[in-house]
Formats: sequence, structure tokens, C-alpha cells
Amino acid sequence: MIAVHFGAGNIGRGFIGKILADAGYETTFVDVNEELIDAINEKKEYTVFYAEEEKREFIVSNIRGLHSVKNEGEVIDAISKADILTTAVGAHILPHIASLVAKGLSARVLHSDLPLNVIACENALGGTDILKKAVYEHLDQNVTKDVDLQIGFPNAAVDRIVPNQNQENMLDVLVEPFFEWVVDKPTYKGDIPSIEEIHFVEHLEAYIERKLFTVNTGHALAAYTGYKAGKETVQDALKDPAVEQQVRQGLEETGKLVCEKHGFDTSDHKRYIEKILGRFTNPFIIDEVTRVARQPIKKLGANERLISPVRQLMELNVEPNGLLKGIVSALHYDYAEDKEAVDLQEKISSKGVKKALSEVSGLDENDKIIEKVTDLYHQV
Repeated sequence: MIAVHFGAGNIGRGFIGKILADAGYETTFVDVNEELIDAINEKKEYTVFYAEEEKREFIVSNIRGLHSVKNEGEVIDAISKADILTTAVGAHILPHIASLVAKGLSARVLHSDLPLNVIACENALGGTDILKKAVYEHLDQNVTKDVDLQIGFPNAAVDRIVPNQNQENMLDVLVEPFFEWVVDKPTYKGDIPSIEEIHFVEHLEAYIERKLFTVNTGHALAAYTGYKAGKETVQDALKDPAVEQQVRQGLEETGKLVCEKHGFDTSDHKRYIEKILGRFTNPFIIDEVTRVARQPIKKLGANERLISPVRQLMELNVEPNGLLKGIVSALHYDYAEDKEAVDLQEKISSKGVKKALSEVSGLDENDKIIEKVTDLYHQV
């Protein structure tokens, strides 16, 4: 079995690559980082370490690397022969790989009638939809119908904490033991593969929002509130009772949303929250708040982890005070080495909080969320 995976970074190797290897796939990593690709081809294996007391480690082998520019022809050939195609490049990069993916899929449908599924494993709602839309913009009309019939584009929800790395071997990766990879079953083409560690579900949106509004929202709240409190790591931040209380308040609010909207059992969801908080405080991971808080402009987007649950809760006439305070903390994030943080502070300084938040969130300046956050910001 053959897998093509775009993105040879820490998540690609430590999460998706390991699962594919465990399922018996020969994996071709595609990336623009020449140093990474050269290392993969030279060493032909790497080690995934678990951040836990048992200190388990796993060798990932049967791999090769291709440079997405220098080895374009080989990438196209690999896609034409693949059994699965996955990505972990960052949602904003998906349009940049779409042209190459389109060329590979075009070759695939011309030389094989077997189905192929493309799964974007990104930290975003509808990541595969984003990639599919961009891919179709690069397809010739003469292959579009074949791609419609033969290529599946199922969305996915992925979850695994991969902290900043400090490994002697640049390919080795430290990851948390917990992970979740959920894929939309109804849009999968052909037979469901025997990959035990992928959970195929009928109603993916529920799992996506549960994860986004618990893991990503909770992480963001801990990072922005922790940064504001002068903490260096998420672990230290959650040792502060005031920070922990605000994170819990926000997760109680998002919990009301996902349970009411998607029918999750309230008691089960409370246990899920506790599991997530336990992951955040894992003593074997040093997770800097500046890593988790990075790209605040992206994280303040309309469909992202802070604004989206607030908007949906307010539509249900629920006042999400914890989340609103979290947005205020995000607006105070001014880490000088984060370009988005610098840009955000410049917007606030030059345009004011109301206009700046409206601009980055896509909400109208007179939206109730903008007004409430602006009032809270000035109160602080």
C-alpha cells in the first residue's frame, strides 16, 4: 500500500506518518524543505517518542521524500499510483499545493480507474473542502468528470499535541500519547481502509466542533490568558488558579454549545473536558504559550476557535463571558517575535480595538460581539 503525504514537518512525521506506517503503508513525504527531504532519503527512518512516564518510542520506516518543486514529475507519478493522499501543511498552504495535487489526480484518472481519497489533516473546519476547491481551479475540464467519480475528498478532524522540538536527529519527533483522527465516512470513495487508528464517522461536523471548541479553544484560552499573566508555558499557566478558572469557564460555555447543538451527553463531555485539561498539563511536555498563541489574527477569524463559539452561543441567548475575556486576552497578545501579534498591535494602535477586531474577525463594527469585547478591553 502506498501513501503520499504533503508536509514533512513535525505533525506530518509524528502524527500522520506514524499512523500510516503502523497500518503498513509505504509513505512518500512531499515538502519544499530540501533539508528535511534530504534527511528522509538519507536516513530512511525516524523515531517517534511519546511524552509520558513510560517513554515509549517507535521507529517509522519504509519512507522516502520528494521535493515538491525539484521532483514535480515524481510527485505526480506517486499520486497516480497512491492508495491514499494526505496533507499536514497548514490550512493557509493548501491552495499552494493544489496545482501539483491537480496534476497528480489528472494523471491518476487517466491511468487508473481505482478510487483515491484526498484527506487534509489540518487544524481548520473543512480543510479538505478548501483543498478540493483549489484543486478544481487547476483541473482541465476534460478530467473533471473523472475526478468527480473517482476521487474522494473527505473532511477530517485531527488532534495531537506536538510541541516545539529539541531532538538530536532532526527527523525524530516528540508527541503526546493521545491522538484522534476522525474522517467523514459518507464522502469516502471506495472501501474503507483497514487503518485502525482512523475513526470513520457519519456526522463529522459534530466531532470537528467538539474538538475545535474544546481542544483548540481551551489551548488558546490557556495561552493568551497565560501570556497576559506572565507565564512561559501552558503547564505553568494552568497552575495559576485564575488562569485555570477562566479556561474552565470558557470550556463550560463551549460545552453547552456542542452538547445542545450536536447531542453529546453532558456527563461524557465533562469527562472529555477533564481529559483535555489533563493533556494540557502533561508534565512531560514543555509547551510554550508563544507556540500555542502564535498567529492571533488567524485565531480571531470568524470561523475560528474563539469568535465562532461566541457567535453561536449568543445566537442561543447565552452570554459567553469566559470566551469574551479570552478574546480580550488575545487582543493583548504582543509577542515581538510573532509577526501576526505585531501586526495586530499595529492595527489596534492605528485603528482602535473596534475597527481592528472587526477587520480581523470579519464581523461588522456594530456587531454585539465587537461591542462587548471593546467594552471589556477598555475596562481592563
